Amino acid sequence: MEQQILTLPIFRLTAYSLLAAVALSGAAMSETPASAASPSGPAFSAPAAFSFDLLAERAATLSRQPYVPTPVEHPEVLEKIDYDAHWRIRFRDEATVTVGGTPAQFFHLGTYFRQPVRIFTVAGGEAREIIYSPAYFEMPDDSPARGLGEDAGFAGFRLMREDMKSDWISFLGAAYFRSDGALRQYGLSARAVALNTGLSIPEEFPRFTEFYLEEGPDGATIVNALMDGPSMTGAYRMVMRDQPGKGQVMDISSRLFFRAPVERLGVAPLTSMFWYSESNRFQSADWRPEVHDTDGLMIHTGAGEHIWRPLNNPDRVVTSSYYDRGIKGFGLVQRDRDFNHFQDDGVFYDKRPAVWIEPTSDWGAGAVQLVEIPTEDEIYDNIVAFWNPEKQPQAGEEMRFDYRMHWVASPPVDMPLAHTVATQVGNGGVPGQPRPKDVIKVVLDFEGPALEGLDPRDGVTAEVSAPDGVEVINPFVVRVVGTERFRLTFDLKAAPETDTVDLRAYIAHKGAPLTETWLGQFHLAQINRLR
Repeated sequence: MEQQILTLPIFRLTAYSLLAAVALSGAAMSETPASAASPSGPAFSAPAAFSFDLLAERAATLSRQPYVPTPVEHPEVLEKIDYDAHWRIRFRDEATVTVGGTPAQFFHLGTYFRQPVRIFTVAGGEAREIIYSPAYFEMPDDSPARGLGEDAGFAGFRLMREDMKSDWISFLGAAYFRSDGALRQYGLSARAVALNTGLSIPEEFPRFTEFYLEEGPDGATIVNALMDGPSMTGAYRMVMRDQPGKGQVMDISSRLFFRAPVERLGVAPLTSMFWYSESNRFQSADWRPEVHDTDGLMIHTGAGEHIWRPLNNPDRVVTSSYYDRGIKGFGLVQRDRDFNHFQDDGVFYDKRPAVWIEPTSDWGAGAVQLVEIPTEDEIYDNIVAFWNPEKQPQAGEEMRFDYRMHWVASPPVDMPLAHTVATQVGNGGVPGQPRPKDVIKVVLDFEGPALEGLDPRDGVTAEVSAPDGVEVINPFVVRVVGTERFRLTFDLKAAPETDTVDLRAYIAHKGAPLTETWLGQFHLAQINRLR
């Protein structure tokens, strides 16, 4: 598995996922007075034939036509529906639409969500559109949203739990969606697709324009979605289940149709935030010990190797590529579940979900790509991970990808090897002696059943490899006193002008791996500036 590092101009991801979180939490907490008559229930259009195949045919037909964006009506009014005004608009419970046994509620338009989406329910092979009415929403008498008229449309929707006290998934903005995982705490976001992420050309954000909600088998809910954008269209079918205490599982089928060539296609993209952890604590003066939605990229390769890549907050945009064929899975994972490591009782980073992508069709050859963007605050999503197929899509082509998405506390992967629990970096050398400026110390902690009962002095070795010109000094393994945890420690020496260094490390016993493969990436010039 190879890796590629690209130095790119700094750019920011769209704020859709961040703003979705803000609007979602605000909608749930709003307690504004009602000033319009409560609706007796939603109104529907006349039925029309529907199936996923028909939706895919529409996407294919649309891809052969010029792109026409959904118009933004009343932009001067939408400009006034800012964060403060938006969270004061609350969907009325009595207007809830039930899909099978799942309640669905809708989001209002606002300055950050200006293009409406069409939402339908499906039953018996027929779809009926839910007709928007401002009566579905509670809003203050002075809300600027009252200036949008009777046909403004919905911004998105969320699926509620049966008790109607919380939602478990939301679709809001572009082609973003988020679920709250096993610990019921929203964190990272998913997208239907990523186009040209991390390149010098502008990133493109196709959007879901229509949703079709239907009852699925065994209590599941199916979300069918039509996607449209300048370079491509798509049809998605997502069969999703909320499993109390276990998280959510989504079986996703996608059919993608391309209007134009795409330089970098991202399949099953995940968007997250990483500011700092124990590995780069020196990058922040914030009072909290760690701040991140996820702390690593996990990969299960086609050859069966388990890889852990700790996340970074580099001083420039960096794209890393991990080439594979027949990949078994990948995901962005929050492994650290200790509240004391975060000390944040407002947003609970220790409860943020991990998301695991498991291909269920043949994805062929390609690469898991990780894009890391500099950030100095937690409000920016600066991490993106996705699958980039080896074959670049061309105009007129169709591509299909099927996969299962798990929103969980930890990925559902059978891994007998010990896993990484901490990556720590500091000054190299020996305490009490002058510290060399060209040396850093790296300390890796591993734990898991494979280490239990072993004596590090009995055939246990530290396997560390580095590129030419970089010296690994005195690697050794010890057991952390009082635990079953093993610690691999070494010093890393490189010339002062050295920039990025990629390392590979694991612990072995008589030649056989005991741990997953740790892939570390250090931007030494950045570290040295901050030391």
